[in-house]
Amino acid sequence: MNLILGITGSVSAYKMPWLVRDLRRVGHDVAVIMTPSARAFVAPLALEAVSTRRVIVDPFQPEIQEGGSWHVHLARWADAMLIAPCTATTLSRLAAGMADTALTMVALSLPSETPLIIAPAMDDDMWSHAATQRNLQRVRKDGVIVIPPETGELASGLSGTGRLTDLSNIIDIVNSYEVTQEHVSLPAHVRDGSALAGRSIVITAGPTHEPIDAVRSVVNHSSGTMGFSLAEAARDRGMLVTLITGPVSLQTPHGVERIDVTTAEEMMNAVRQNTHADIAIMAAAVADYTPTTKWDGKIKKKNAGNSISIDFRQTEDILAYLGAHKTRNQIVVGFALEYDNIVEYALEKLHRKNADMIVANQGGLANSGFGNANNTISIFSRSAEDLSTALPPTNYPPMSKRACAEVILDHIAALIRARSERA
Repeated sequence: MNLILGITGSVSAYKMPWLVRDLRRVGHDVAVIMTPSARAFVAPLALEAVSTRRVIVDPFQPEIQEGGSWHVHLARWADAMLIAPCTATTLSRLAAGMADTALTMVALSLPSETPLIIAPAMDDDMWSHAATQRNLQRVRKDGVIVIPPETGELASGLSGTGRLTDLSNIIDIVNSYEVTQEHVSLPAHVRDGSALAGRSIVITAGPTHEPIDAVRSVVNHSSGTMGFSLAEAARDRGMLVTLITGPVSLQTPHGVERIDVTTAEEMMNAVRQNTHADIAIMAAAVADYTPTTKWDGKIKKKNAGNSISIDFRQTEDILAYLGAHKTRNQIVVGFALEYDNIVEYALEKLHRKNADMIVANQGGLANSGFGNANNTISIFSRSAEDLSTALPPTNYPPMSKRACAEVILDHIAALIRARSERA
């Protein structure tokens, strides 16, 4: 993929030669543009050495003036543009549509179908400032993909949110847009902010714990990472996100409303309170069965003997409930973890539960399922022309769960647009 990397004047700019190196290792051709202040943190010569291309800083450099409007031709050459790190200053320029540096000239010249991805980095107070958050909301509505900063130690010596996200995460997200272009007949990015921006979405995540007694429960191995990745990706597309999660150790994504639950029954009740959402993605690993009776206190071995028997009953099916009660314009998405007969089971689930889309992931693989940073997914959805007909599945290679979240949202956006065109 042809990729433009824009570098701005943040301390974390010193990491960019490593980012360029790693992007090239996975097959991307990288052209680098720097703002003048970025040169205080990283040398253009180092970037030229790893990119094997001339680095652009000054829009009037004589050596880049061939072919007329160089910024237009470079923007059309690119399959995507990444700005990392992106300072608060450059963010404000993007929000205002300014073209006063070589970097912003190219960003403003990108064709509408070309993804623009930014990875902000700044101190915590700058990140949380009302002006920065307003500018983030503006660029998200314009279709910019925002990779949020992480929480940790900052250049100021303080701790907070604003640290540039890990380089591997940036690469995964860049790769996800290349995967989308190669494997799906969809735009690599939803540039039309009206497709998802401003819509409400409810997402379930994590496991449920079904109590046996006061100290023991029936649990599963879900970490909640997939659901939390979906919440972050939806937030970055300007959606209003409600995240209903079982017991997990993950931090609440900034700007996301979180509802904590423990049991399948509590998750069902929380979903019932949020059935007004435009889109529902049921990514939680909800227990299918719960003990019929909960023992008071703790079961003692001396009282129970060598064995105990526990009766279970089925829990209420949340996805089936949503499918049965959804309105004409709502989108309901379910997940299916399968070890065999994936296509058969996913299609059966799509129709039996009246879902609009099923995301099936392969269990038993090193890069899929519970406890993995990556996932291997296939997406099953209904035809916009005939809702009784399922489209051929779209299969993806192993990707980070954040990258999976991006392509899932791309499919939802495409489904919304297709239905709107049919209406």
